[in-house]
Amino acid sequence: MINNNYVKNVYDSLCCKYSHEKEFLQAVQEVLETLEPVVEKDPQIEKLGILERMVEPERMITFRVSWVDDSGKVQVNTGYRCQFNSAIGPYKGGLRFHPSVNQSVIKFLGFEQTFKNSLTGLAMGGGKGGSDFDPKGKSDMEVMRFCQSYMNELYRHIGQFTDVPAGDIGVGKREVGYMYGQYKRLANEFTGVFTGKPVEFGGSLARTEATGYGLCYFTEKMLKTLKNTTFDDKKVVISGSGNVAIYAAQKAIQLGAKVVAMSDSSGYIYHKFGIDLDVIKEIKEVKRGRIKEYLNYYKNAEYVENCRDIWTVPCDIALPCATQNELDENGAKALVANGCIAVAEGANMPSTPEAVEVFLNSDILYAPGKASNAGGVATSGLEMSQNSLRLAWSFDEVDMRLKDIMENIFDTVYQTSKKYSDGKNLVAGANIAGFVKVCEAMKQQGVAY
Repeated sequence: MINNNYVKNVYDSLCCKYSHEKEFLQAVQEVLETLEPVVEKDPQIEKLGILERMVEPERMITFRVSWVDDSGKVQVNTGYRCQFNSAIGPYKGGLRFHPSVNQSVIKFLGFEQTFKNSLTGLAMGGGKGGSDFDPKGKSDMEVMRFCQSYMNELYRHIGQFTDVPAGDIGVGKREVGYMYGQYKRLANEFTGVFTGKPVEFGGSLARTEATGYGLCYFTEKMLKTLKNTTFDDKKVVISGSGNVAIYAAQKAIQLGAKVVAMSDSSGYIYHKFGIDLDVIKEIKEVKRGRIKEYLNYYKNAEYVENCRDIWTVPCDIALPCATQNELDENGAKALVANGCIAVAEGANMPSTPEAVEVFLNSDILYAPGKASNAGGVATSGLEMSQNSLRLAWSFDEVDMRLKDIMENIFDTVYQTSKKYSDGKNLVAGANIAGFVKVCEAMKQQGVAY
């Protein structure tokens, strides 16, 4: 509920303008609701139109992507790049290849990325991009042809000091490699214009693991600070089985937890003795198969077709790492009823507003994605630094820097939450802390008439 007249007018105007963009409006509402205390203390925010400017992307690029499949048929997809805010640095954010991608999804992700990047303390603005192309079921040659066609347009809009994309859902090292190769041909330069690259040509060690590891580093600090406990001997449920989920599971296990359930879009696996992560990696990273195949390795595991029901599995810690709005009110109530003590988001906006309300009104620790899943982009920032220095840091050095960044993000969010509320509302803490830095930069850079 938005009470401040200025904030309400900004949001209402946005709803009239983009009534069909439900994901974007959801993300904006969630942030604006928490910014009211800051707005009321600082009249300059309204005078300078900070909120009006902050909810509009600086640039939204939409383009056609034509490519030829293996049968010789021409296929057409839509490509996007949202350059949302460059107040504190060049646009930075991933590319998502998935059938669900549309302008609303890309804008919501770019908006969230602006605050997430601000929280890392690194000089990175917010951006996001992608396409409704689905790499699943495509051959390597089809993926290559699509990526090259996508880059034929995108290369005009990116650069080391302008906009630095990375991977996201559906975009891993294979896709980044193809796109970077095409960028290099078109721009005739070898620069750090992409992060998440293979290490052979400028990628950073620990980048693959970074979002999942960072999620656990944030969660561990949150548990120690607010519950005086750790991952040790805890049962963990993780939605998803992609890059973020796999490495969140790996780090949780290293920290002493037992991961009992993981999922994909078809359903979830429950293994009460603990998920065998090597099997999940073989199914997902090698075979590119479905999680149901886990039953071929462990007959005593259980498979349930509805992936949303994973939140009914009793656990101590829940890590939603799949996609937006995957954890609804019923899932949140099930977690509370089963005694879950912490929910930390590895995906972007995986909890619906109703679910978030359930968490904030319970004793569960709840970490919003813009804070808890910032490890990926933080390590992308470290990759940019290595590229600029023409250096490569060791895995342990990058991991140590990542851990420091994630713990600092928690401290910033927690202290901001204590300043503006009761210290338990980490949603408000993350939104306000991310906003204030960007807001001050926008004030000092003036308004373009």
